[in-house]
Amino acid sequence: METLTPQQIDAAVADLDGWTYVGGALTKTFRFADFPRAVDFVEQLAEVAESMGHHPDIDIRYNKVTLRAVTHSAGGVTTRDVELAAALDHLA
Repeated sequence: METLTPQQIDAAVADLDGWTYVGGALTKTFRFADFPRAVDFVEQLAEVAESMGHHPDIDIRYNKVTLRAVTHSAGGVTTRDVELAAALDHLA
């Protein structure tokens, strides 16, 4: 799988709600009312990610869940990351 060009990444980020390109990955922090709601979100996103066969890096800090989507095997952002980011936005 080929990585996206900088122009393709910029276009993808423009179409995604709140996602940015930071440190070689698509990144977004979701905020929730409390820790249990943050964990519920992670449980839901795990099902979506598993069904897509593509998994984000996840960092949970109390009520904040930060996701990083990058295709490690390709060495950068691919269309799979963009598709995952779009799918996860529908959960929040």
